[in-house]
Amino acid sequence: METNFFSSVAALNITGDLQLTIRRGAEKNWIVSVMLNNEQCRDDARKLIPPLNLRGSAEELDSGFFEQITAPIQTASGLMVDMEGFMKQLEEAKKQSAMEKEKADKERKEKEAREKKYKEAMQKVDELEKEGKHRDAWMKVPDPSEYPEQAEAIRKRKSSLSAKFAPDLFGNTATPVASEQPQKESAFKEKATDEDEIPETIEDGIEEES
Repeated sequence: METNFFSSVAALNITGDLQLTIRRGAEKNWIVSVMLNNEQCRDDARKLIPPLNLRGSAEELDSGFFEQITAPIQTASGLMVDMEGFMKQLEEAKKQSAMEKEKADKERKEKEAREKKYKEAMQKVDELEKEGKHRDAWMKVPDPSEYPEQAEAIRKRKSSLSAKFAPDLFGNTATPVASEQPQKESAFKEKATDEDEIPETIEDGIEEES
């Protein structure tokens, strides 16, 4: 006997395993339980989808079986496919979240280690400065490029320290510059005292010559 049962099942175009349970009921009726199971769907909520139960005579089931199950089974199939897609996206989101958390933790640890190293270096600078070793302290100040967030403070500290030892870099010592004006006046007076006579006024000089 030829039947188109399986062709009709194929026409449903569903994803998963179609499970049929058929048993005889009262008064020549048949009870058919239809359940779609999709093992690829990892969402346990799929287990809450109840089976579709049909009851009728053999003739009624022959004529209306696929008409009755098509919409519900296709809906269940689509629902489980969507649930699986959701689960995959959820797992991807969790994965990305874990990666971001790991990245954030790594950056936090690196920042803490960098801050600790900076504090230790500046503590050493403080110690050397208190000992009066300004040149050594200046050399221990961290490189601003390694600590961009502290670059301005580092530059100021270097400048402050260099001002305390820079005059000694070339062996220079601060010497006051003598005023030239008093020297000129003194020289003039000394020269004047060597002359025999200095006229007090221009008129006196003219009278003496005449």
